[in-house]
Amino acid sequence: MNATWQRCRVHFMRNGLARAGRSGRRVVSAFIATAFAQDDAEAARLQWRRVADQLRPKVPKLAALMDEAEPDVLAYMGFPAQERVKLHSTNPLERLKGEIKRRTEVVGIFPNEAAITRLVGAILLEQNDEWAVQRSRSMTLESIAPIGDDPLVGLPTMAV
Repeated sequence: MNATWQRCRVHFMRNGLARAGRSGRRVVSAFIATAFAQDDAEAARLQWRRVADQLRPKVPKLAALMDEAEPDVLAYMGFPAQERVKLHSTNPLERLKGEIKRRTEVVGIFPNEAAITRLVGAILLEQNDEWAVQRSRSMTLESIAPIGDDPLVGLPTMAV
């Protein structure tokens, strides 16, 4: 199975713009955004390279960051177009992690590891149910089935 690390586009832009200097932030932001506006992964990678190469003479630190971050920031482009808007940001996962942290801190001390597993499992099941109801905000097995790379792992016949 092919898997990659997804870096949040928004957080990358914050990190990148910090290297761009105050005067050039708007231009650099618009310039990098052209890579995000591409229709497919290959076009996005080509545009990303063009932008990094054009920024290299004036903002070498930003260009170096772009070189390093390219596969992680553009990882979401490998998914179907309708799913990309749900993947380019890690904010939903960060909110979920924050909720887990908040609820475990309320309990404070757990009697054993099984108690932690039950609480975190319940939180994850609750979130899964919410995401399942909000089909427009989360991916479904049906929507990502075409990109699966393992023929042994698939949807049941009734789901397809």
